[in-house]
Amino acid sequence: MTAMDSHETHGFSFNEGLSLQIMCKDQVTLDRYWNALSQGGEPGPCGWLKDRFGVSWQVVPTSIAAWMSCKDIAARDRAFKVMLGMNKLDIATLEAAFNAA
Repeated sequence: MTAMDSHETHGFSFNEGLSLQIMCKDQVTLDRYWNALSQGGEPGPCGWLKDRFGVSWQVVPTSIAAWMSCKDIAARDRAFKVMLGMNKLDIATLEAAFNAA
C-alpha cells in the first residue's frame, strides 16, 4: 500500500473507508500504540482513532476475533456492549465481561 500527499491543494483526504488494524497481545502493547497514534490525532469509539494525518486505525487485542465470533451469543454480546462504552480498549474489562456468567 502506498499513501502520499503533495504540496498541491486537493479536495480529498483519508476517511474511514480505509483503516488499519493493530492486533495487540497485551494491554501494554495496546496502550503504547494507542498513545503514539493518537498524539495529534483524534480518539474514537471502540478502539478506533485517527492519527495526526487523518488515517483511521483500530487498536485491538488479539482476543477480539475469538470474542466476536464466539458461538456463545451472550458472552459475545456482553463483551460487545462493554466495548461500545470505551474509546481505548481495556483488555481486562473486556475479558471480564466476556467471561461473566
